Amino acid sequence: EIASCLVGSEMCIRDRKYTYGNPFFTESVVVSFEASEGMPEVGTVNLDDGFSFLYDMKAEDAVYGLGEANRGINKRGYKYISNNTDIPNHHEDVYSLYASHNFVIISGERTFGLYIDYPSSLVFDIGYTKMDELHIFCDKADLDLYVITGESIYDIVKQFRQMIGKSYIAPKFAFGFGQSRWGYKTPEDFAYVVKKYRENHIPIDMVYMDIDYMDHYKDFTINEAFGDFSEYVEELKKENIRLIPIIDAGVKIEEGYDVYEEGVANNYFCKREDGSDFVAAVWPGYTHFPDVLNPEARKWFGGKYKLLTDAGIEGFWNDMNEPAIFYTPEGVCEVKEAMREFIDKEESVDDVWGIRDMVADLANNAKDYASMYHNMNGKMVRHDQVHNLFGYNMTRAAGEALREICPEKRCLLFSRSSYIGMHRYGGIWTGDNKSWWSHILLNLKMLPSLNMCGFLYTGADLGGFGCNTTRDLLLRWLALGVFTPLMRNHACLGTREQECYQFEQIEDFRHIIGVRYRLLPYIYSEYMKAALNDEMMFKPLAFEYPEDRMAVNVEDQLMLGNEIMIAPVYTQNAIGRYVYLPEDMMLVRFKAEGDIEQTEMKKGHHFVEVPLNEVILFIRKGKCIPLADFAECVADINTKKLQLLGYAGSSYQLYDDDGYTRECNLKMSRVIFNN
Repeated sequence: EIASCLVGSEMCIRDRKYTYGNPFFTESVVVSFEASEGMPEVGTVNLDDGFSFLYDMKAEDAVYGLGEANRGINKRGYKYISNNTDIPNHHEDVYSLYASHNFVIISGERTFGLYIDYPSSLVFDIGYTKMDELHIFCDKADLDLYVITGESIYDIVKQFRQMIGKSYIAPKFAFGFGQSRWGYKTPEDFAYVVKKYRENHIPIDMVYMDIDYMDHYKDFTINEAFGDFSEYVEELKKENIRLIPIIDAGVKIEEGYDVYEEGVANNYFCKREDGSDFVAAVWPGYTHFPDVLNPEARKWFGGKYKLLTDAGIEGFWNDMNEPAIFYTPEGVCEVKEAMREFIDKEESVDDVWGIRDMVADLANNAKDYASMYHNMNGKMVRHDQVHNLFGYNMTRAAGEALREICPEKRCLLFSRSSYIGMHRYGGIWTGDNKSWWSHILLNLKMLPSLNMCGFLYTGADLGGFGCNTTRDLLLRWLALGVFTPLMRNHACLGTREQECYQFEQIEDFRHIIGVRYRLLPYIYSEYMKAALNDEMMFKPLAFEYPEDRMAVNVEDQLMLGNEIMIAPVYTQNAIGRYVYLPEDMMLVRFKAEGDIEQTEMKKGHHFVEVPLNEVILFIRKGKCIPLADFAECVADINTKKLQLLGYAGSSYQLYDDDGYTRECNLKMSRVIFNN
């Protein structure tokens, strides 16, 4: 009843699994468990009205995890609802975002982890209703509860990571900088972006294609302006640029469109209760959703990515896969009927607001999700009972197909919506953020929580997707993005153009992105070590310095790998920031003119000035990191010519490989450098 680790692993998994009702098999856990009898040794479970787990928290307890969730690194004091949601406004009062990652660790007098494998709506009330009470609950008691104990917070994280399987590994080019914007439509649009970056010598490796590259928003099509698309892709590759197209969840209903016709003919789309194909509107208008929980339909949909890989495409981003719904025919009919009644009577304030709310509620309506069905081995499963699995399985469809299409080569793949388990197939970006200073900090706080749940290839839309960015906001956000595996500037249609060449003093952008490329051997090395060893790339200070009360409460600095600490500036007009050093460290300053300044600093509180055009990091005592020369693309980084930054007498083990091969070996690809 206690699961142990696989033979040859360095760590034992000390977990118990408790099964309630008839759980849906999500395939998020890859280690086999026998269910334990009775109740967990922590908390109280009640099954009288659905599922309820209660735990009395001590005053000093902290709660970590939940992956892509709002608010702080320590999740205590608020409510979070696992219910994958297409939501463009990430205010502090938002309960649900695009993903559901139901793993938390309670750290305190008793330290343990909880994973609730439940694919429908699940509430984590972490001291919100009652300040000292953790309450996890849902409507149905059909789930698996895993209780994980260990020697430390990080020990528990590593055990959980072993439970859920190895993280996705991206190709090395995907660690370069990428530019994106909803609104690039023609070959000339993309070529112009490349031209401006290259002529200004700002490093770049990828340009992303949003929905306008398609023929009328139809998946796996290219609009006719591109002509011979494979030739166009190859021309950009000659400049070391890869195009990364978007794939949306909805398949346009259109006679003559082969993807639509194949899906209908083979019953590969989600259904209504009466067996007809479920219909919902997104960007193409009315669409069907591929039934990616059905293995046959999943294989079919994944196979369609070959239409683009055959043209030379080596990466994709999956979007709108909560799945987002703008409206359904049924919802529109209800609104029209209400409007007819509204037109024929004298309006009141309540009437006007009622009509307004009905129109607003057309999008992502719970009734629509409850009207959609999946075919699971001949059994019809209502979508809202497995809602949080859709994005995971859409990306699984692509990941499994790409392994068959390109068996020897890694492809870039990431998604907006996810569930634990998807981390084995791709990464994520954190969705439609805003050009708000608070979202720099939110970006930072999500990184360790996502790593806890296996998501290593992650990043945010640098500069903000919605609203109008500013030069200083973009520079500060890029200075954080220097360290995130996915480093992409992305903006919404209708907002200010925010490519780096749009602003004055372009040399500042060249320098900051250039620092990313100089640090890329280290960033890639630490990513690979984290992926292959079930480690976290980003850790809260609390995980490294659990006995340091000040470090435990720091929420705007992170440990990266085993060598450095990052502390970005996230306040407008700030000349720098306060930093807490939990031990003696070396401040490394990448100055705008290209010089690098290293200063030893003592443990404690410091104010560090950080001009807009500089990047700083802190190296731990006795450590060093490798640094490459400036390069304008990943292919030009010379890992044979590296210098070391940090403390004399230290050494660093560098992981490096060809950046493409799927099978990776830490021992075969390590070089030791001595400082």
